[in-house]
Amino acid sequence: MSNTVFTTGSSPSAISDELAWLYRGISEIFPNQPDSQDPSENLAQRLIKADRPLRVKLGIDPTGAEIHLGHSIPVRKLRAFQDAGHTAVLIIGDFTARIGDPTGKSEVRKQLSAADVKANAQTYLDQVRPILDFETPGRLEIRYNSEWLEGLDLAEIQELLARMTVGQMLAKEGFAERYEQGNPIYLHEFLYPLMQGYDSVAIKADVELGGTDQKFNIAVGRDLQRHFGQSPQFGMLVPILLGTDGVQKMSKSLNNYVGLREDALSMYSKLEKTPDHLLEQYFELLTHLPLEQLPENPRDRQKLLALTIVSQYHGEAAAKDAQQAAINLTQGSTSGTSEAVPEFPLSDVEFPAKLFYILKASGLCKTSGEAQRLIKDGGVKLEGDRISDVDLAFDSPEPLEGKVLQVGKKKFIRLVS
Repeated sequence: MSNTVFTTGSSPSAISDELAWLYRGISEIFPNQPDSQDPSENLAQRLIKADRPLRVKLGIDPTGAEIHLGHSIPVRKLRAFQDAGHTAVLIIGDFTARIGDPTGKSEVRKQLSAADVKANAQTYLDQVRPILDFETPGRLEIRYNSEWLEGLDLAEIQELLARMTVGQMLAKEGFAERYEQGNPIYLHEFLYPLMQGYDSVAIKADVELGGTDQKFNIAVGRDLQRHFGQSPQFGMLVPILLGTDGVQKMSKSLNNYVGLREDALSMYSKLEKTPDHLLEQYFELLTHLPLEQLPENPRDRQKLLALTIVSQYHGEAAAKDAQQAAINLTQGSTSGTSEAVPEFPLSDVEFPAKLFYILKASGLCKTSGEAQRLIKDGGVKLEGDRISDVDLAFDSPEPLEGKVLQVGKKKFIRLVS
């Protein structure tokens, strides 16, 4: 990628290449008048005619400690703008996280303490470091929205509130459903879109990135920028990533996620089982690889996807080691030698049985209590998938037959009948 801003002197082919990369995987850009020469209505024209780096905003609320591949998509797009010579403005929503984005939620979010938000914010920055350019001067600003939101007085808050009606708020995803169902909507939740929008005013955003579920909030930012005499930002929306189950959106609570802090083997093991119908989208949104050059065989695509993504977060050597370890596990060995994965006969277990009991019975854990603690702490995996449900139980041995049960990074058993 080029490290210069688009200019009218750029060659058409260079501009086309830059735009192709910036637009890769995008669901929607708004406003978008493709044939317009007006830079306020056409992002391509804005990029071409810009005489300065554009300020490209991405806000993340540190409401938890983990980021998964779905969260990485707008961060990767932010890096694409950095590589095109623009300024990435990463906003850590340390103030807005105390409310929590109500988008798509059927009930009010639990409010976090300032200490929780601060701890989560540091883990977020650690996890996006492999994606963003932290080194090149002028390419990254990290801002905390408490800088400007904590100082708002009642008159300024009233000015923000006067920009929207209750009817407009109830049109927001989730609010209408909650209102119709009689689920309470608290007044502080109405503040969230306004505060996220005010972030755009505070940092003078030219472009805001977000998932498709963020269109309302980004549009609020455009309205507030107009109110405060600024040129309204463009909204650039990326898809919501389906999880490894191929059905629901990627989510830690659904255990269909790949975390950015997972070890290389866990990442690889999950990604090499990506459902066939998701492979092209995963390549498009999570890698740099040209889509027209992907292998035709789905199994080869799965292995290439896993190797590519693990390389991005752990390095090529660790990715290749993880690939070999996954092959060895499949073939019944834990290393490049003939050392076998120990087997545990499920006939020694009386079903129905909870997984923590199987961990104790197999010898992977000394006690049931230790097994429960390890599950809670995320230290137990079944066939590469992290287990988080302490009460996970199996009615019969059939679902477990042939699967590898893992504790930590070095303790494995294969469950056999």
